[in-house]
Amino acid sequence: MRSVQDKQAPKYDRQISFFERVLFGDGRAWVCSQARGRVLELACGTARNLPYYGSDVELTGIELSPEMLAIARQRAQELGHPADLRLGDVQQLDFSDESFDTVTCTLGFCTIPDTRAAASEAFRVLRPRGQLLLLEHVRSPVALVRGGQRLLEPLAARFEADHLLREPLDYLPGVGFVIDEIQRSKWGIVERVRAHKPG
Repeated sequence: MRSVQDKQAPKYDRQISFFERVLFGDGRAWVCSQARGRVLELACGTARNLPYYGSDVELTGIELSPEMLAIARQRAQELGHPADLRLGDVQQLDFSDESFDTVTCTLGFCTIPDTRAAASEAFRVLRPRGQLLLLEHVRSPVALVRGGQRLLEPLAARFEADHLLREPLDYLPGVGFVIDEIQRSKWGIVERVRAHKPG
């Protein structure tokens, strides 16, 4: 996974900007504008979310790829946006229980090998009543679109470590999250989720 991400790092911003225009729209802004307090961003990549966080947010970002993280740190420096950007594995977070007010992730759970482990860790480090905010591409409820995703899944998973048939709602409630809001668009491929840890 790390080697795939390291290889993608130099071209990631250019590639994802196309999909942001075509599929994801203002999804990053939707996630980050709702983040409050001490915020943990999972799989922060090249820190494309940084411009969308409020100035009152205390941000920590975790990223598996050193090459992605190098770009992220440069972006933070150029933007003058303070952020604690760390190398790490979101499936095994090095933080105490109930350390954060908000956990965010944009287009990350599609590549994390063990989504349930990552979701469990997000739940663990959130304070009671803390929020989880996600933007993901997911398994479409539209049969024809889902069939196309099934055809592309083996190639996407092999060459990009990107899974097209995942759905956060399959595992978030099972680790304890209460789902507050779901927004779907683009034939159900794009999903925005707001959830919380019960207090």
